[in-house]
Amino acid sequence: MSDSGESDEILCGFGDIAPDPPDKRPTCSRCRRPLTVCWCAYLPRNPISVRTKVTILQHPYEASRRLRTAPMLYYGLQPGQCTIIQGKKFKLNKYPDIERLIQDPNTILLFPGEKSQDLASLHPRSDDIQYNLVLLDGTWMQARGLFCQNPFMRQLKQVQLSSPCLSEYIIRTQPTDRCLSTLETAVYAIALLENRPDIIQPLLSPLRAMCKFQIEHGALKHHSKQYLIDNGLYKKQEPPTESHALKSNRNHFGS
Repeated sequence: MSDSGESDEILCGFGDIAPDPPDKRPTCSRCRRPLTVCWCAYLPRNPISVRTKVTILQHPYEASRRLRTAPMLYYGLQPGQCTIIQGKKFKLNKYPDIERLIQDPNTILLFPGEKSQDLASLHPRSDDIQYNLVLLDGTWMQARGLFCQNPFMRQLKQVQLSSPCLSEYIIRTQPTDRCLSTLETAVYAIALLENRPDIIQPLLSPLRAMCKFQIEHGALKHHSKQYLIDNGLYKKQEPPTESHALKSNRNHFGS
């Protein structure tokens, strides 16, 4: 997608997400996973109602990943409580909903940084306040790109989680052991804001099921990049040498 934002679109339902490459196996129409590894049965029996409104700004490349977690949050919460907007640059004149978020003093951006406030210290947290929780969905590099390319994000109150919990998203490499998936980040944040520890287990159940399925089908448990570095296991991928690149080009053009 181009950076012009022309291809950005608000996803009111995941039927609007560009489908994954064709798969010969029967797939679930909702989670788009093969039926043998479909996690929909592990969603809460009844979608959970929360006060917090979640807006996920999703990098376009994340939508094509088969192991994404944002759909689990979308379907785990009551309709209308989680909105996903896909794009790279979000022009406010094209996205009035984002402009309204900026104007709301109860909007918070969950993204780590020097100016981020610990979410646990955010006051007041009471039944009278409805927070708008904004998250960035993609790899860490993609999330940083979204943050840097959209200046309006610097206008939002920035917060971060200091949770001691380790990620259960063990089939995808994270930068550090304390990095969480989009689903986990949202769930722990809502549980903290609303004092609702009861929502954690049912909302994370699809993630646990997906990881279990993947490992049963041969996937390996991933350690974080920091863990690999600390234990001397990290192998940095070297860029191809000039001779290798020339050889590849010769092979490609048949010369």
